[in-house]
This record gives sequence, structure tokens and C-alpha cells, in this order.
Amino acid sequence: MTETRTKSAPATPPRTASVDQRCASLREQLRATRRFTEALCAPLHPEDHVLQSMPDASPPKWHLAHTTWFFETFVLGPHRPGYRCYRERWDYLFNSYYEAVGPRHPRPARGLLTRPTIDEVYAYRRAVDEQVDAMFSDGDAARHDVLDLLELGLHHEQQHQELLLTDLQHGLSCNPLFPSYREGPPAYGQPGAPAGSGTGFIDCEGGLQRIGHDTCASAGFAFDNEGPAHRVYLEPFAIAARAVTAGQYAEFIADGGYRRPELWLSDGWATVLAEGWQAPLYWQQRDSVWVRFSLHGLIEVDAAAPVCHVSFYEADAFARWAGLRLPTEAEWELLARDLPRDGQFVEQGALVPLCPDPAQRGLFGGVWTWTSSPYASYPGFSPPPGAIGEYNAKFMVNQMVLRGGSCFSPASHLRATYRNFFPPQARWQVSGIRLARSSGPL
Repeated sequence: MTETRTKSAPATPPRTASVDQRCASLREQLRATRRFTEALCAPLHPEDHVLQSMPDASPPKWHLAHTTWFFETFVLGPHRPGYRCYRERWDYLFNSYYEAVGPRHPRPARGLLTRPTIDEVYAYRRAVDEQVDAMFSDGDAARHDVLDLLELGLHHEQQHQELLLTDLQHGLSCNPLFPSYREGPPAYGQPGAPAGSGTGFIDCEGGLQRIGHDTCASAGFAFDNEGPAHRVYLEPFAIAARAVTAGQYAEFIADGGYRRPELWLSDGWATVLAEGWQAPLYWQQRDSVWVRFSLHGLIEVDAAAPVCHVSFYEADAFARWAGLRLPTEAEWELLARDLPRDGQFVEQGALVPLCPDPAQRGLFGGVWTWTSSPYASYPGFSPPPGAIGEYNAKFMVNQMVLRGGSCFSPASHLRATYRNFFPPQARWQVSGIRLARSSGPL
């Protein structure tokens, strides 16, 4: 099996750029993004492509087809004159949750779709890619509204690149042979960075601040849920310069963290009892040594690397045990926007979070950061009309916000305003912990 490494595609010029500038850049970026999705699937066998281990996960073949369906449904169908649907009823198979588009195959049963075959799905991708590319050649793409949809489709595909990896990891973890997706594991750690190092905090005075994506002033793409920009007032605070390490989390476990109800939110404690949680997802003890399943197979837990695959409930309990708290999403964004985006991303090839380079200064990459903020709309938010409006807005309940991206995230997909969200009990994403503290009023 070969490693998948690629350079991030250049950022697409903002909507204020000319149509020709946007077309030229977006065309190449789309090609690179679509190629990278297929490169992620290159190590897979045909049997792997239909693997679905739980209702929240989808098979790799479905991800390949659904991202293609998105371009066909929202770009080619409405904006490519004379375009005819590639295959009858495939819209039913590969629609995800768009009620306005029509009925769809039940999500928990996606792994039962042995047909169409993986070869037929790749032929579908090629056919749609050819039609999208022809839109640039023929001038059908040369409108800002069409380019907006194409750019949305690109970032939608990048989201599914990450989901493809997290879903695959969960599926492979159910195999008692613990097979690896990619050979490894990679070398761990950085010189001079032992477990527990980098525990300093970055201070911020807070005050009246403006957060969120400003469509008038901001360059580049953003999802609708990242705006509108609005004012918030923040008391002085500080956020940890490094994510919580696996070694620190092991201390929490050893101190009875999963046996002490006083550390947990009520729903979190109920989940611990119902699910029998005793450690992060994929962790197990062998001869008193913690090991974990990864896309590189079963590997020893690296005490110096960030802990990952923990739920919001676990992150919150750890913070309480440490005498600290989780950051709010506004606090995280305020600090992150002025720091470099210099973390570990999928392009670097290691599919486990590594101990960060001591020179790293930003809050991005490695592991997603759980925040204490519920996923809700910003003041003044309204979803776009039609089916596209279902992309984010319908999920603004019973979810918590994560920030910063992970070692499964494409670097070009992330920015300071980016809002990821999952239910508080979710653990199969590469989610970790970054602590915060309040500094008191000025």
C-alpha cells in the first residue's frame, strides 16, 4: 500500500474576483480535489468499499457516489443545458438528507448496496467530471452563482474526504484482525517534546469583538453557518497552547475518571454507564500497556501525542478533573484568526495525531477541539432558499461545535471561522481536547 500525499490546491479567488479568474482557479482546484478523493480510496479492496459499521457511518463507495451526485444534482441538472441524469434511480441511492430533492435510500442500509459496483461508481465520477469540466470550456460555468455552487461542491467533497477516513477507521476497527488501511505506524514525537510539554496558555484580554465570516470584507469561501459576522463580548481568558495529550488523559483514567460521577454532566454520566466507557474509543489495555486502533493498524498509544476519539462528554469531564474548562467557540476563533495555520493535516500523510513540532504556534490541525458552545445560528442568520438551505441549518439542535481541524482534514478546507458540529456523545471523529481558563474581569 502506498502513502497518499498531496499539496493543497491554491485557494480559490474570492467572489470579488473576475469570473475568468475564478473559473481558472476553481477548475484546477476541482480537478485536484476529485483526484485526492480517489487517491484516498486507492489502498482499498473491493470488499472495503461497501463496509458500513454503524448507521452514522457510510461506505467508501457511497461517499464516492454521493459527492458526485451533489455536482450532478445541484450544478449539472439546473445549469448544464441538455444534461440528462446519468442513471435512473441513482438520485434515490445517493441523496443524503435533502428532503427538497426527494426520497432516498435509508442511511443505515447504505452498506447493503453491492450494486452499482465500484467500477460503475468510478465511471459515474468520470462522466460527471467530464460534464463539469466541459462547463468551463463551454462557458456554462462563467457565472458567479454557478461558480458558488461548484465551490460549495468542492468543500462538500473535502468534508467527505475526512468522513471517508473516519468511517473507514470505525469499520476496520470491528475486524478482530485489526487490519491497517495504510502501512505504518509513522515515527512518533518530536525531539525535545516529552509527554506533558507545551502546557502553557495563550492569554487574551477579550472585550467587544467581531467574529464570524463577513461576506463583505472576507476573502474566500465560507459555509452559510459561519456567518453573518456579529459582535460578542468576551471576558479575559486563556487557551492552552497545546492539546491535551494521551499521557495526560491516561492520568485521568488512572485517577478514576470514568468512575467518578461528580466529574460528568448528567447526560454524560448516563452515557458512560449505558455504553460502558472506560477509555477513549479504540483504546484497550494489553499487558498493562495502552494500545489503540488506527488506520495504521493496532499501535501503542503515544503519551506525547494529542488524545483523540473522545466525546464532548469526556472532554468536559477531563476539563473539570483538571480544574479548567473547554473554550467557547468565540474564544477559540478570536485567538485562532491571528495565529498561523501550521498544524498537522491529511496532506502530511500520517493518519494519527502526532506530537506537534515545538515551533508550531497555531490552534489548527492534529485533533478537532471540542468547545463548550452548542451549535446554533448566529444573530441574523438565514439559510439559503431551496435544498441548499438544508446543508447546515436543519442540524442546529442537539449538537456541539468543534473547531480547528485534524490530521484527517485537508488544510485548504479550514479557516478560523469554520464550524464543525457533532452530537455530544460522538467519538468516531478525530476529536480531542484543548483546555481554557477564565482570567477574571479587567
